Amino acid sequence: MTSIGQDISISFRTELEDAGDIELVVVMPTFRRPEHLIKTLKTIVSQRPDVAFATVVVENDNEGLAGAAAAKDFFLGHPSDSLVIIAHQRGNCHAYNAGFAMALETYPNLQAIAIIDDDEIAAPEWLDCLVAAQQATGADMVGGPQLPVFEDAGGQKWKRHPVFTPHYETTGPVPILFSSGNVLVTRRVLDAMPRPFLDPAFNFIGGGDADFYSRCKAQGFTFAWSKEAWVAETVPGRRTSASWVRARSLRNGAISTMLEHRRDPSFGGRARTLGKSLALLAASLPRGVKLWRKTGLLSAGFYHFYVAVGRLMAEAGLVNEQYRNPEKN
Repeated sequence: MTSIGQDISISFRTELEDAGDIELVVVMPTFRRPEHLIKTLKTIVSQRPDVAFATVVVENDNEGLAGAAAAKDFFLGHPSDSLVIIAHQRGNCHAYNAGFAMALETYPNLQAIAIIDDDEIAAPEWLDCLVAAQQATGADMVGGPQLPVFEDAGGQKWKRHPVFTPHYETTGPVPILFSSGNVLVTRRVLDAMPRPFLDPAFNFIGGGDADFYSRCKAQGFTFAWSKEAWVAETVPGRRTSASWVRARSLRNGAISTMLEHRRDPSFGGRARTLGKSLALLAASLPRGVKLWRKTGLLSAGFYHFYVAVGRLMAEAGLVNEQYRNPEKN
């Protein structure tokens, strides 16, 4: 194991191409999902984009290291340009930041980073579709849908809930992105944005990706969507309980308040955010009834109400750290 800094160390590396020939890097953070990590890696090494690419697996369990061991064994049996690194500070923002930094340091001619999580399966032409959408639109970042695959048979009904539905339906330019679980980030963004890219303040709340996109938008960077660049996200049974979905809805609202406070922390800005939250609470009933009718899912009808309540809770500093206890998330 080679240390390159206090917070990152290299566990394993394989090289087929010269590092200077790599233009695209897939970054995959992992935390205590070694079995699914292998499933994800199988869909990554089978990709055949037009440019040379490498994979960087970021182990974020500094104690168990099961993901790092699984990735090393996999790459020994499936030779490809790859790195397995350990992000010693726990938290998803730390993991993403470590992966970005390592990719930039290792591959000098890197043009873009694609991100996938260790609970997802990539479409056969996932990378090609992300790159094609970026080239067609000229966008600085391109996202794609994370399509839920429910482990429990009874979980299928939740597919229509806003917590699990993609943010956009068609390919092309979009105002902004929200999730880091399926996205292409171009080199010009990484060169321009200050480090750390994702703010560790969001490590256990979530929303570090949304905050990053918000800051990127303020810098003038643009976004696009590729519906063809889908990934299938495995949803465990615990995430289909009413309590988990309610907590995620509240958290979504809280993050939106936090981001608005960051964009305008002045008294006037905070007052406008509070006014918006109260307006959304008042509108949550008619919006909820409309969403209930559209989806046929009663629980979906409460989504806008919980988002508004979450926004108001954040005003009082009450934000749930859903990622603090990974076994419950």
